[in-house]
Amino acid sequence: MRAIDPTWSLSCTRDIRAALAVALACGVICAQPAAAHTAGSRYTFAVVSSTLESPRDEAPTQRLLDTIGRDSNVSFIVYDGNLKGAKEACDDALYERRQMLLEAARPALIFVAGEHDWADCGTARAGGYDPVERLDRLRQTVFADASSMGQNPIPLTRESEVSRFHPYRENVRWQVKDTVFLALNVPSPNNHYLNAGGRNGEFEDRVVANAFWLEHAAEFAKRRDARAIVVFIQGDPDPERYERPERFAWLHFARNRRRDGYLELKRSLVKLAQTFRGPVLVVHHDDQNLPAGFQFDQPLRNDKGVEVTNLTGVAFAPRDRLNQWIEIDADTARRPPFRVSVRDVPKNVPMMPTVPSNNTHEDLAPSMPEIPSLPPASDLSPDMLIPAPGSGGNTGSGNTGSGAGNSTGNPDMPPVFPDTPASSVQRGP
Repeated sequence: MRAIDPTWSLSCTRDIRAALAVALACGVICAQPAAAHTAGSRYTFAVVSSTLESPRDEAPTQRLLDTIGRDSNVSFIVYDGNLKGAKEACDDALYERRQMLLEAARPALIFVAGEHDWADCGTARAGGYDPVERLDRLRQTVFADASSMGQNPIPLTRESEVSRFHPYRENVRWQVKDTVFLALNVPSPNNHYLNAGGRNGEFEDRVVANAFWLEHAAEFAKRRDARAIVVFIQGDPDPERYERPERFAWLHFARNRRRDGYLELKRSLVKLAQTFRGPVLVVHHDDQNLPAGFQFDQPLRNDKGVEVTNLTGVAFAPRDRLNQWIEIDADTARRPPFRVSVRDVPKNVPMMPTVPSNNTHEDLAPSMPEIPSLPPASDLSPDMLIPAPGSGGNTGSGNTGSGAGNSTGNPDMPPVFPDTPASSVQRGP
């Protein structure tokens, strides 16, 4: 792979600014009036990922989604990548079957494209498909609707509504109360950066599209008077590895070093956090084993080496992917506004039937015994709080649970303060 010409980065910036100006002029960003903040600013959402690695995982995944759906406090579910396993073929029939399974979820479900869904479809064990063709297929099927998946879908704004980025239907935005949410196509490993000859076209074009969507979100959030932004990606951007721009980077062409495929994304996230001064949360899957089921990433730094204190990453990897999920309780009237915990499927929940082979959905959500209440969060997952700028880490009021099954972790666990030294945040087990 040749080194990317520094003029390409400048051209990308100009393209993004031009597209953003067109979107503003066409009313794409602020098509609705500013949202008024209300006292009811509290809500909960669930995050799962990579539960479908083989056909035998389908029934447990249905049970997991059904259990989450029985919690009336959950506003939506994010399935953060990999509706198939690495060893499963990337064929249309499998995509259709797994899409039907996700559609059966009771809450709205937003699917985020992952590595096994398209990026590694070129491997022999995945069928030797063209990854870009498979991604286009997902755009025509899984990402075809204007709304989310689930039995109670919510409307989504897709980046494809901007003519400059018409192909990128997988990049979406939605809003719940006073929080703006984004989902971006950022797969592992290394954001599908290919070490091959010629132009890395898919990667370079997607980098521009993702940068625009983040800049778009910052402007949208400010115009809507939002109080927080949450970004979902599947790949782990490794925030500890942040390379500052080098004036003479093109001179390193001959060096044999691994190119960071997440570099542009991290710079775009820093810019997002600098433009939108409220809390920014980046949620992504982690391939490592995390004893607590999740951990907080080291804060990103800007090009001057200063920590971006209003941006926090949450890497998650539950010990039991088929019986645990990540729950994030949000209350933007609280400082800090987010609380993360791991939840467990109750042991008394029976296994659900497998997905039927036809195209109907009637049998996808069979009746189950009512569960009086969900158990408290796993003891392995203490509550952690994400600060807002200038909050000083004070939790204020509103840190108690909201209904059955909310977190009951250690209330004395200290929050992640803006001045937490980088060395105190560890990666890996």
